[in-house]
Amino acid sequence: MRNTRKRALALVAGLSSVALLATACGGNAGDDPEDPGTGADDGTTDEEITLTISTFNEWGYDTLLDQYMELHPNITIEHNKFATSNEARDQFNTALAAGSGLADVVGVEVDWMPEIMQYADQFVDLSSPSVEGRWQDWKVGQATTPDGKLVGYGTDIGPEAIAYRADLFAAAGLPTDRDEVAELFGGDDATWEDFFAVGEQFAAGSDVPFYDSGAAIYQGLVNQIEVPYEDPETDEIIAIENPEIRAAYDLIMEHTHLSAGLSQWGEDWVNAFQTDGFAVMLAPSWMLGVIAGNAEGVEGWDVAPVFPGGGGNWGGSFLTVPTQSKHPEEAKALADWLTAPEQQLIAFQTTGNFPSQVEAQTSDALKAVTNPFFNDAPIGEIFAERADAVTVAPYKGPNFFAINDAMSQAINRVEVDGTDDAESSWAKWVEAVKAL
Repeated sequence: MRNTRKRALALVAGLSSVALLATACGGNAGDDPEDPGTGADDGTTDEEITLTISTFNEWGYDTLLDQYMELHPNITIEHNKFATSNEARDQFNTALAAGSGLADVVGVEVDWMPEIMQYADQFVDLSSPSVEGRWQDWKVGQATTPDGKLVGYGTDIGPEAIAYRADLFAAAGLPTDRDEVAELFGGDDATWEDFFAVGEQFAAGSDVPFYDSGAAIYQGLVNQIEVPYEDPETDEIIAIENPEIRAAYDLIMEHTHLSAGLSQWGEDWVNAFQTDGFAVMLAPSWMLGVIAGNAEGVEGWDVAPVFPGGGGNWGGSFLTVPTQSKHPEEAKALADWLTAPEQQLIAFQTTGNFPSQVEAQTSDALKAVTNPFFNDAPIGEIFAERADAVTVAPYKGPNFFAINDAMSQAINRVEVDGTDDAESSWAKWVEAVKAL
């Protein structure tokens, strides 16, 4: 597994700036051990216990977990970070089926949250007065059962911009200023056609591939399709017959010459950040921590406040407490504290995970955040604006993750492995979907 702790901490501008964020939101729940959500006066005990938490990629929790243990000297926290969401999901499914092996607090990605909801009886009800009004209704709805049980506390959302290498753009004769780059991609009226047209311009002046991965570009496309794979009323799979899905796949296949042909999260993809492997990638806010970690020591990265198709949201996760936990009240208190606005502002400062909490999203502290690795980009302002641009929240049923993962494999068979052409790989995807 990658040394994620070192890379996450490299993004923190300093403990003083983190402390400023924690106090600028206006609340005290994250700072006072006697407030709700910190583990005091909420049914927890003072006995010496160990809590476990599992997440994946970068959530910005290393410093926060240390802080929580300082506030609660009787609690030791062990943190298991999976390299990818897929690995976390695989372990989750195995442990859930076995009836043991899940952490006390389990991080769950939104794409497989619908699967979790089918097993809501295996999770603690997280309803609490301390979290009322913390999130928008749609975020709460993603983790609430029909009878009102709250299965997960929302951590972040993933509004998208475009991350780019300004030095590679300059070498190709393209603008480098982030606002000029945004206009190059079409500004407020940016389309996917504009995105690929810029790719052709870049390719005309550079031998470097334009973007990293066709499967990653597809993720941006599918997140703008309101009903991609399943009927919202019946959960019947409609993916194969959906013309929007075929159109998105075809668009990727038409532009494989602009791709670096990398499998996102794979070793070659990670190494490419150090070798000028590509110039552009779609960047949900949480991706900034991943880029900065993999591209440590590389200069030139910036963030353009633009996204094809207007706006998009990629990702967003939840913290859950399985009934397997031996310390459910303490686990619930930890999950509550980690998802309070104050703590999520610190996570955003650390790794770019954009808060899903209403208070944090509208705070002056968030809008003041800049990122030195990305040429001091005002990422607070950029991603707050990109969050406002999101107009579509795709319906994600219980098969969304499996269908979407099969599509990533289909694209990779063509542009990464070279084992299939576009039609044969599509046919294999169809068979995989039918098998569900």
